[in-house]
Amino acid sequence: MQKRSLYKTLYEQRYLLLMSVPFVIWLAVFKYIPLVGWIMAFQDYKPHLGFLEQTWVGLKHFRDLFHAPLFYRALQNTLGMSVLGLVFGFTTSIGFAILLNELRFLSFKRFTQTVSYLPHFVSWVVVANIVTSLLSISGPLNEIFVSFKIFSEPVNFMIKPEYFWWIVVFADIWKEMGWSAIIYLAAMSGIDSQIYEAAEIDGVNRFQKIWFITLPGISSTIIILLVLSIGNIINIGFEKQFLLGNAVTSTKALVLDKYALDFGIGLFRYSYGTAIGIFKSVVSILLLFIANHLAKKSGSGRLF
Repeated sequence: MQKRSLYKTLYEQRYLLLMSVPFVIWLAVFKYIPLVGWIMAFQDYKPHLGFLEQTWVGLKHFRDLFHAPLFYRALQNTLGMSVLGLVFGFTTSIGFAILLNELRFLSFKRFTQTVSYLPHFVSWVVVANIVTSLLSISGPLNEIFVSFKIFSEPVNFMIKPEYFWWIVVFADIWKEMGWSAIIYLAAMSGIDSQIYEAAEIDGVNRFQKIWFITLPGISSTIIILLVLSIGNIINIGFEKQFLLGNAVTSTKALVLDKYALDFGIGLFRYSYGTAIGIFKSVVSILLLFIANHLAKKSGSGRLF
């Protein structure tokens, strides 16, 4: 009976299964088959030699990785910018979604939503130029700070290493905040409007409705996205840091992906670069399981 029921379900959903086949093929070709390349991390890989002709070196590249001082600097920068981005990016996206949800003028709400989404589709090359212009000595921010006597003279923020993390984080927030708010807005639309009506009858004000109805109503969505973000905390890319950084801020701009590019592929040390990639993947998986376990214990939601 169970087999017959399974076959019946598969037959009824045959079109959905057929539609999913291209995505399964894409996932296998671009995500799983390349994992074979991880073997390079345990070899002294030379491109001109065949697979069976490579010299096996075991964990040599991992030992070199953990004994490299620059690796720990790159790890520190990666985690620092990721944690700041997670804290401020999450709160601003949720706060922005709540503000949009509370707007009663629909035309203004649609306009604001559209404008907030647009930076997501802008290249980081353009964003980096905008940020650099804003923060330059002759830029508008310096003019505002000087005119309001916040600074006695203009400050070149782009050559101040102590500001670099914050510049990258807030540039990323400006670019992605509107796009990230979409999921929260969708979750808010699923909250029963009768709950809000009943709260109004009981004399609940707007802030109380947000705190006791809206936020609990989207808590499971927040938890799931938080778990995914924690699992991906070490994968921040290097485009932002590469485009916004310079020779003066290079010590703060070096992240793991840039480190793998410069000291792995850039020096033709393919095995070393692969070892960095494996390290990142293992850390991501561990963080994902830990975050999901904590979310499961909280009872608010979980990924699996």
